[in-house]
Amino acid sequence: MSQAVSDPNASSSLTALLIPLADRTLLLPNVAVAELIPYRPPQVSEGMPAWFLGQVAWRDLRLPLLSFEAASDGQAQVNPGSRVAVINALGGRANVKFVALLVQGIPRSVKVGPELVRAETRLAPLELDAVNFGEAVLKIPDLIGLEQKLADAGLI
Repeated sequence: MSQAVSDPNASSSLTALLIPLADRTLLLPNVAVAELIPYRPPQVSEGMPAWFLGQVAWRDLRLPLLSFEAASDGQAQVNPGSRVAVINALGGRANVKFVALLVQGIPRSVKVGPELVRAETRLAPLELDAVNFGEAVLKIPDLIGLEQKLADAGLI
């Protein structure tokens, strides 16, 4: 992330979102998130992996709802402040334009730039990198890997 931001041909800052999860905070480019919607119980199917929470309705679509924590190395948690972030799909699959991600609270918009420094921390599965942002350590998720996990499980 810091390499792309420090590219001399790139803008000196990037608008990003801090995405609060139960056990970590993700850092995503603002353009990765299509919309934030209220949490509503998904349509659940039997025998699905713990990280696949079911299907949620959004506009005229049914989107797979995922728990990043459970897909990575934690557990899915639905809390009173839970919301759903609709993420633009990046995997290039014609039938998958969006994926829904369970989040805890409201994402916060921030400007990030060359001041981001790689954090010395353990990365969990589906985390590409980590950066220090003030006192916080932010994780950069592997969204393409998350989509591949859906595909490998036959869910998309």
